[in-house]
Amino acid sequence: MTMAAAAGRLATRHVAKPWGRYVLPAPFSNPGSDKIGEIWFEAEAGPALPLMVKYLFTSEKLSIQVHPSDAQARDIGLVGGKEECWLVLDAEPGACLGIGTLRPLGPDALRAAALSGEIEQLMDWKPVQRGDFYYIPAGTVHAIGEGVSLIEVQQNADITYRLYDYGRPRELHLDDGVAVSRAAPYPEQLHREVDFAIDQMLVDGPLFSLLLTGDSDARLDGSGPLMVIPVEGSVTLHGAATDRTILAGECAAIESDARMSASPGARLLLARANP
Repeated sequence: MTMAAAAGRLATRHVAKPWGRYVLPAPFSNPGSDKIGEIWFEAEAGPALPLMVKYLFTSEKLSIQVHPSDAQARDIGLVGGKEECWLVLDAEPGACLGIGTLRPLGPDALRAAALSGEIEQLMDWKPVQRGDFYYIPAGTVHAIGEGVSLIEVQQNADITYRLYDYGRPRELHLDDGVAVSRAAPYPEQLHREVDFAIDQMLVDGPLFSLLLTGDSDARLDGSGPLMVIPVEGSVTLHGAATDRTILAGECAAIESDARMSASPGARLLLARANP
């Protein structure tokens, strides 16, 4: 990536989704008339970043879907697969995340359940609230329910196989999706309840690391730029020519040794890819 891209605010892209919202929570706004489901942060120049940071806002359930691992993706000629994690910022009463299945399903049973719609009842729909954090390994059958706002940090691969979409007129990917799925109960050790006031490592490799902190001097080992996401407050990046302030609802990619200072009481997510 270019030095300019590695040292500052990333571009914001509003992504329309049928399950998104017309009205977004502060500090976001909807610039048009479409339902916005995701906000992506991208480098405007240079190669793609190894990680992608997104905000998601739902008014309906997302498709039941799955992502391949790096090895599975490379077997079919793609650069890499997709693992991700979710930090819930807000959830309406009754909001749920579907993560894993209530019982193990073999390939034939998974395909039959997806075709009949029974898969919706076989998902493990977990009630969620602010602070719930889930790591989603590749192969996990999953969906996000309605009424949820969350931050997603993921490997930067736009590869999703839809298994079921509630009758929406969108393409499904049953052959590819069943081939990479591990349809089984979710390992509960990958879930935690986050106190936003406490510094804590949320993910520690092998693909990426994610730290919640208020410490401007905190850094993460790994490769590629350090992603800086102010969840609350702001952070100022100190450059040779000028300082840049990154607000909540924005994201920056910086060199790991760049200087930054957080506003009083700020809470930052720091993310970095691992080799």
